[in-house]
Amino acid sequence: MVEEIFSAADNGMKGKLEKLKQELAQIRTGRANPQILDPIRVEYFGQAVPLKQVAAISVPEARTLEIRPWDATVITAVEKAIQKSDLGVQPQNDGKGVIRLTMPTMTEERRKDMVKVLGHTAEEARIAMRNERRDAIEKVKKGEKDKKIPQDARKREEERIQKLTDAYIKKVDEALAAKEKELSTV
Repeated sequence: MVEEIFSAADNGMKGKLEKLKQELAQIRTGRANPQILDPIRVEYFGQAVPLKQVAAISVPEARTLEIRPWDATVITAVEKAIQKSDLGVQPQNDGKGVIRLTMPTMTEERRKDMVKVLGHTAEEARIAMRNERRDAIEKVKKGEKDKKIPQDARKREEERIQKLTDAYIKKVDEALAAKEKELSTV
């Protein structure tokens, strides 16, 4: 029972960390990053499909994304989807089936705003980790109350769960620091 609780907490925290990494990858830093296009969905044969399923996305230059739809008929739908998104970038169609997105350089003020957004996102992840810890500890205490876990094992497991939480929060801080460094690099 104890291992199941620990493993469930570990898996929950791992999932929260992956979610954070995905969210951080989608935050624009002034550099071209194909992952910022992940949330964009394109209308294709009556269905909204992810952009990466209808086009090849490449980074030919540091601030440019190139989108090459596999089907030329979908190019206008791709342009519309990008314009509707909140990327703040206008697509440029070269007329040969290639759409280019040039990321504007970020101002110092915008960088500071993005650091605040990063901090808020990381704090949400830390809170989610602590919630996982709380849930796991409650399950351990309930196990002790139901006489399924001895008292000394409860204390040991609480410490183990706390160490796990600390390790994941450290990973959140490392991911945040890496993204802040990427954001501050011009």
